[in-house]
Amino acid sequence: MSNLIYKNAIVTDEWALVELPKADQEVRKQAGKVVLFKLTGEKSTSAEQIANTVIPATGKVIVPLSVYLARKDALASRIAKQEVGVWLATHELLEDLISAEKDLNVLPLIAVYVERFADGRIFTIGNLLRTRHGFNNTLRAFGDVLRDQLYFLKRSGFDCYLVRADRNAAEALQSLTDFNQPYQGAVDDNLPVWRRVNRGA
Repeated sequence: MSNLIYKNAIVTDEWALVELPKADQEVRKQAGKVVLFKLTGEKSTSAEQIANTVIPATGKVIVPLSVYLARKDALASRIAKQEVGVWLATHELLEDLISAEKDLNVLPLIAVYVERFADGRIFTIGNLLRTRHGFNNTLRAFGDVLRDQLYFLKRSGFDCYLVRADRNAAEALQSLTDFNQPYQGAVDDNLPVWRRVNRGA
């Protein structure tokens, strides 16, 4: 069974995720403990990894941001046919994608990868893409994506969620209706509850 949720339904994934080749990672420690997440702006992709990334010759593909930036010209014909999406990890700079594309809507899909859920960067990225940068197409969350996050990802502008492989997508889907009247305004409805609900005289 598919673990992909798109617009409130479980669907088959028609996009192939392109991953970077594995590389040795330096173990980082802070206060004697291993740091399990990357800092914003931290460079974690080598030129060798980018050069050795294999992109399928046909079909819809989601390529890493670093690969997209390096091979954009070579992918131009497929970008024009709406066959190329981009994924970035939460520690990567969204500004790098913004600088490369005047109109993000040339991309049919942008995906945000959470290596390990440890903070709210994915929510900020989704919000910025939808509000400040006007991205209107599919916005996907994947990686360490769990049931409890889906409702809040939706409020941040996501409409597609690849639930972690060891979790049940049908159960996760139910979380999108956990609350029927959120108090604050957000990407999915910018009016706060006191502007949406008429309590009468």
